[in-house]
Amino acid sequence: MAEAKIFELNNGTMQVKVSNYGCTITSLLVPDKDGKLADVVLGFDTLEPYMKGAAPYFGCIVGRVANRIKDGKFTLNGVEYALPINKPPNSLHGGHKGYDKVIWEVAEYKQGDNPSITFKYRSRDGEEGYPGDVSFTATYTLTSKTTMRLDMEGVPENKPTPISLAQHTYWNLAGHDSGSILDHTIQIWANHITPVDQNTVPTGEIMPVKGTPFDFTTESKIGSRIQEVGLGYDHNYVLDCGDEKSGLKHAAKLKDPTSSRTLNLWTNAPGMQFYTANYVNGIVGKGGVQYGKQSAACLETQGFPNAINQPNFPSVVVQPGGTYKHSMLFEFSAE
Repeated sequence: MAEAKIFELNNGTMQVKVSNYGCTITSLLVPDKDGKLADVVLGFDTLEPYMKGAAPYFGCIVGRVANRIKDGKFTLNGVEYALPINKPPNSLHGGHKGYDKVIWEVAEYKQGDNPSITFKYRSRDGEEGYPGDVSFTATYTLTSKTTMRLDMEGVPENKPTPISLAQHTYWNLAGHDSGSILDHTIQIWANHITPVDQNTVPTGEIMPVKGTPFDFTTESKIGSRIQEVGLGYDHNYVLDCGDEKSGLKHAAKLKDPTSSRTLNLWTNAPGMQFYTANYVNGIVGKGGVQYGKQSAACLETQGFPNAINQPNFPSVVVQPGGTYKHSMLFEFSAE
């Protein structure tokens, strides 16, 4: 049995700590406009709280299927599958013991100018109710001084299966200990969202954001209209208008006005859950800091939630012989 550990990727400018427990980013230090480093991700100082279930998915990779599956049920090739209802009435982020709660194997770990680490995990047929054996890898690489790339792959070995992984880091570009992110600005390259029912499952509709509080097609303050959307943002954006760069679409630009720290996110996924940490409530994190509601933003690029039950959403089913590929590029700057 592999042991849960924390590994460091450091290129002299950026320092990232990541664990093989759930492929979890536990800390990420990037400079501001004056070169001052701050840790911009919420989390804990040790692995123990993660392993005890104290984290609301801080920094981890979730799967086999990210987000919600309605009533924890789906039918594939005439077979009905039932998943754990771990967020009643739905199944969320892979079930009771999703990939965020397993120890991945370290397949490769390289230091140097472009340090990287590759984790692998073999998910068994029937694990958390999902069909078929699937081999997964996840590689974090510091591709330049202030850029990190994540490449996720899944290869089904014997049965078709839904696969949709997401990286669930909670970002606060002012520093993990600096409170609310309502003053951060965000731009999201999405003209549409998938609206949800009372149980936060998409209705199947694809709704234009124009004229609604969900419109971030131009850079706006996160807090400017948040009171109009109930608890806060927790919605899947349809990434349909970003420019492309080496096969990845521009998904979002998050900026903290105080430090000028900026995160530009690129992905090849069709959607992105924009979540403003509405359910975080007094969790004691790194350095004894209390994380409150809306103290971070999650930018979870993904297949659309509940796509397995919505024929009009892009399919998340991968066939044996096929490969699921999901890449994210996190470009930091401070202008």
